[in-house]
Amino acid sequence: MGPSGAGKSTVLRGLSGLVTPSRGHVRVGDATWFDADRRVDVAPERRSVGLVPQDYALFPHMTVRKNVSFGARRDIDELLDRLRIRGLAGEHPARLSGGERQRVALARALARDPDVLLLDEPLSALDAATRRAVRDELGEVLHAAGVPTIVVTHDFDEAATLGDRLAVMVAGRFVQIGTPAHLAADPADEFVVEFLGGRVLHGHAEPAGGGAQVRLDGGGLVVLPARSVSGPVRLAVYPWDLRPVAGDAGPDEPVVARGQVSAVSSTRGRVHTRVGELAAECEEADAAALAVGDRASLLLTGTPVLLAASAANGRSADVVAAERAEAAGEPT
Repeated sequence: MGPSGAGKSTVLRGLSGLVTPSRGHVRVGDATWFDADRRVDVAPERRSVGLVPQDYALFPHMTVRKNVSFGARRDIDELLDRLRIRGLAGEHPARLSGGERQRVALARALARDPDVLLLDEPLSALDAATRRAVRDELGEVLHAAGVPTIVVTHDFDEAATLGDRLAVMVAGRFVQIGTPAHLAADPADEFVVEFLGGRVLHGHAEPAGGGAQVRLDGGGLVVLPARSVSGPVRLAVYPWDLRPVAGDAGPDEPVVARGQVSAVSSTRGRVHTRVGELAAECEEADAAALAVGDRASLLLTGTPVLLAASAANGRSADVVAAERAEAAGEPT
C-alpha cells in the first residue's frame, strides 16, 4: 500500500513480466522468473500469474463463461459456482454490476491455476457502499483460494482486511513491512502513522510516577505509562483511540484536542467525528449528543505510541534516501 505514484503497480508489472527491472530477481517457489545477473527473463505468457488489473480488462464481446474460459487451465464450473456467477454465465460485461465484473475477472485469473495472484487496486472501480461489501467478500474468496496473493491498494482499511502482511511503499521503496497491528503499534515514521489514519502530536515529556506525562503543544495532558522519557516527543494517536465529549473537558482529562465539531458521519454503527485536525471513531452512543458546530473535546482512551527520534524530520531513512536519489536522477 502507498500513495499514488509510489510504484505499487510497477511492482506487479515487474512480477508479471510486463516491465523489465534494471536489477534484482523474481522468484516464485523454486522457479526463477527474472534474474538480472544471470540474464534470466521468462516471458509473461510463461509465468504462472493470475493478474486482475484495476479496470478488470474483461472482453466486452465475450460472455462471462467465455471470459473465464479464456486461457483457463482447469474446469471453470467450480469457479463459477464458488464466485456465485454461474447464473451470469451467458451475460456480457456491460450488463454486470461493478462487483459482478470483479468476480468474473477474479474467476478468469484463478482459472489459469496460477502460482501467484496479483490484484491491482481491485476495489477502486466500485462506489463506496459497494466497496465495503465486496471487500469482505473478496477476503473470503482469497482465503478459500489458497493462492499466494499480492494486493495493491492506497487504502489502509482494505489492506488490513485483505492482507496478512502489509508493505508500505513510498517513492519506489518499502518504508515498513509487517502486520496491520505491528504497523499501528510501532510505525516507522510519521508518514506511516498518517497513512494508517492517525496523526502525530508534538509535546514535551517529564518523568512522573514510573512513566511520563506529556504536555501537548496544542494543549492537553496525556500519560505514557512505564516510559520514563523527558524532553520533546512525538506521539502517534489513532481515531479508534479517541472519544469525543461535549464541551471543554477538565484540565486533568487526557485531552488531545478542543474545538468545534467540523464533521459527523455514521458507518455501520460507528461514528466518525472531526474536531480541529483530529478525527475520532467511536460507538454511536458516545457521539449521540454531538452535531457539527458544537464545542467538543477529544479524549485519549488508549495508550499513545511514542515515535522514535531517529527518523529524519519524521521521515524514515528509506524515504529520505529515495527522495535524494530521485533528486539526483538515480533509479529507485
